[in-house]
Amino acid sequence: MKNSLITLFLVLAVFGCSKNVKYTPEHIKQTSGRYLFNQEEVIDVYYDDNDLYLNWKSGRIKPVVLDENTFFVPDMYKKLRFVVHPTTKKRYLGIVPDDDDTKVDYAYLKVADTFKTPSMYLKNKQYDEAIAGYMQIHQQDSTSMFLNERRFNSIGYGLLRERDYDNAIKVFQMNVALYPLSDNVYDSLADAYLRSGDSLQAFTNYQKALQLNAGNERARTFVENYDKKE
Repeated sequence: MKNSLITLFLVLAVFGCSKNVKYTPEHIKQTSGRYLFNQEEVIDVYYDDNDLYLNWKSGRIKPVVLDENTFFVPDMYKKLRFVVHPTTKKRYLGIVPDDDDTKVDYAYLKVADTFKTPSMYLKNKQYDEAIAGYMQIHQQDSTSMFLNERRFNSIGYGLLRERDYDNAIKVFQMNVALYPLSDNVYDSLADAYLRSGDSLQAFTNYQKALQLNAGNERARTFVENYDKKE
């Protein structure tokens, strides 16, 4: 911990003063916009009164400018550089290694300003787009840290508490699509249908939950009582 603090102090001492760079309108136009940090996060780059800013993790960051294309971001503990891939001609924010300023990678692809991650779609209640995005992540890596059955379930129940049944059902349907072998996702979807007044869909999903887990007592109780009514 002590060494990390010393290193951070030295970095800030070296890069502590931004250079006064006059950005051209062309540079601002070419580099402003959205960059994909990972499958669920973006970095938004913009300029205000000739000062460079980033929006990342819901926070406004003023990096330490080193030259027109290079800057240090203390929040990331990284030196970044605007670069263009020589083959694809696509723009990136590249990471500059500490030990070699001449090297750079192509870490964060520049995407359309309208690009949204699955969680952005989910927050905007654009569920079809959110499901498509999460399914794509699932296909690439079913164990991805960005796929969290419990978190999605919690979002659905938050909507249920607000009596927003239609949107809660859509979130639970997304969880079913991502975790078709989990009895809990069907149990939650059944609960949402039941609260919305659709007992038939509640029965169908409780029945599915019971098929996946014979020990699901809530599902068993509902299915048995429903059968008696029929």
